[in-house]
Amino acid sequence: MATDVTRREHAYEITVDGEHAGLAAFEEQPGVLVFTHTEIDDAFEGKGIGSQLARAALDDVRSRGLRVRPLCPFIRAWIDKHPDYQDLVA
Repeated sequence: MATDVTRREHAYEITVDGEHAGLAAFEEQPGVLVFTHTEIDDAFEGKGIGSQLARAALDDVRSRGLRVRPLCPFIRAWIDKHPDYQDLVA
């Protein structure tokens, strides 16, 4: 199962073997990405795809020198479970 995460204009999209599997939507503000919603397609639920998406998106945010405001409950909970990402929260 090959996954790929791509940053689009207002969302990070994850694909599995080339098929759309989900996204994490955001709004961009100066120096901050505000994560507003995350969804994983039903066919990919329970397979860790959401965690892969969250990690890749937050790693990209870090590499760009930005911070996050996790309004999305999924992204907020993921950060809470991974304290090494707490420094990204604005």
